[in-house]
Amino acid sequence: MNVANSTEIQGLKEKNESLQKEVTHLNEQLNWLKRQIFGKRSERIIDDQGKYEILHFPYYDELESEESTSSPTTVVPEHKRRKTKSSGKDKISFPDDLPVESTVIDLPEKEKIENELGKPLERIGEEVTQKLAHKPGSYYIKEIIRPKYAVELNGESTIMTADLPDSIISKCRVDESFLADVLTKKFADHLPFYRINEIQSRDEIYVSRQLMSQWVIRIGEELKPLHDRILSKILESNNVFIDETPVKMQAKGLGKTHQAYMWVLAGGQGSDPPYRHFNFRLNRKHEHAQNLLKSYKGVLHSDKYGAYETLASQKKVIWCPCWVHIRRQFIDAETGDLKFRSWVLRKINQLFRFEKVAWARTEEERLWIRKEKEILIIDELIGEIKAKLQECDFPKRSKYRKALGYFVSLIPYLKNYTFHANARMDNNVAERSIRPLAIGRKNWLFVGSEKGGEAAAVIYSLVQTCRCLQINPREYLEDVFRRLMSHNFQDLDQLLPDIWHKNRVNSGLE
Repeated sequence: MNVANSTEIQGLKEKNESLQKEVTHLNEQLNWLKRQIFGKRSERIIDDQGKYEILHFPYYDELESEESTSSPTTVVPEHKRRKTKSSGKDKISFPDDLPVESTVIDLPEKEKIENELGKPLERIGEEVTQKLAHKPGSYYIKEIIRPKYAVELNGESTIMTADLPDSIISKCRVDESFLADVLTKKFADHLPFYRINEIQSRDEIYVSRQLMSQWVIRIGEELKPLHDRILSKILESNNVFIDETPVKMQAKGLGKTHQAYMWVLAGGQGSDPPYRHFNFRLNRKHEHAQNLLKSYKGVLHSDKYGAYETLASQKKVIWCPCWVHIRRQFIDAETGDLKFRSWVLRKINQLFRFEKVAWARTEEERLWIRKEKEILIIDELIGEIKAKLQECDFPKRSKYRKALGYFVSLIPYLKNYTFHANARMDNNVAERSIRPLAIGRKNWLFVGSEKGGEAAAVIYSLVQTCRCLQINPREYLEDVFRRLMSHNFQDLDQLLPDIWHKNRVNSGLE
């Protein structure tokens, strides 16, 4: 065999090897896409004996199938349709025969006496203000009656009435209870305005979607101080969880949507942080995360987004990267050394099991379990994966090699959670916090403007904090709407959901 033929054969072998690697990589991508579209969203591996080792996957819950039961047929009696009270220009309409609950707000007794003559004021009529209100399961008209009094001051006749109660939206034709119900349906139950409109129309109530959108923006502006205070409370704690997710924003005049982002921070004192802060931004630039965390020096949990990695490298935070994301890298790597991959996944699963035990113990015992058990496993993983990466001959694009590189790049930070009792080895708190937004996004699709996104972030923060604390968001919002405008700004913390709830419990209201 001559040299030319030998060189040609060697070239063909190298080309064949390269093509085989390319085919392997493409098959890996195809299998991953099939699994994302058609496969189950669970993380589990099969050991050498063929037994399943279940790994808890925090983002998707297994749904239990329920047998459908047939309900008996009921006959709906014939009824007459009520006429709605409406004019051509009204944005709000309601039936004439809605029940009315009246409240009388009168002048104090001492103000019913004329200062100059000492005579009682003469009642000459009354001011009547009607607002559409809501009770769970029903609508009614809330009527506020304010007696009018004729009085002479300095020889001139005038009229005196008591002031209307403060309202979060001045001169609004609906009551705070109605506003709270709309916002709860929108931001807790994930209903877009057109569905809320359909629900109201069953009771012959009509409120335009444009008007409801205006309410959201106005209320978001008024609640901004509470939104900012929640962020301050989170940053004052020593344990913060952060994540971000894309949100579409309608691009005015372009007929398309713009890719914006919503950040969520979870934090507060204790092992189960109560506060949720949503923050709307037009893009995903690193500066947004850095500005949100500029005054924070504690433990930060997140995925491997570059903005957080930069903060960690600059020693501005104690970074605890998410082990769930690490595990997922190896779950997706199905074409590498499968035996080694299975070993890595079992070791990571052991860490999660030790953590489950540790969180059922005291802080001191938790730290002891991590020191005596978990750090040994992490060290073992570091040694084996570093060695495996050095000898790895798989293409750089392969998921297996990426998983090894992903782990090695995080080595300086992998043990950080073991040194802080309330730190966690995953970022599930933030992931769970952002899930309601992801569910809502499938329903309302996009925000209408930057102001709309900012207002949504404010209201999401309060509503999701309430849900985290198992507080009825509708009751909370209604009470805060009534009190906010006259509330002392120095006592703003009294209106935060956790303190609000504690005060109601102490006063016997709950």
